[in-house]
Amino acid sequence: MHPPEFLTVDEAAAILRVNRKTLYESIRLGQMPGVVRIGKALRIRRAALVESTPGKGRDSALRGRE
Repeated sequence: MHPPEFLTVDEAAAILRVNRKTLYESIRLGQMPGVVRIGKALRIRRAALVESTPGKGRDSALRGRE
């Protein structure tokens, strides 16, 4: 059996190991790829989590300070 193609915000947050509020903020700012709105519900494409390129977030900005 294949894993679901779309994840809830809670499921995506668990995979990314971030707080769900952090993920909602990232979605609001347009920083999260693969977001689909179905009515009031948000779903995130699993492939977008796996394929997202590193270096586009706060952590990458902090890495430059090392």
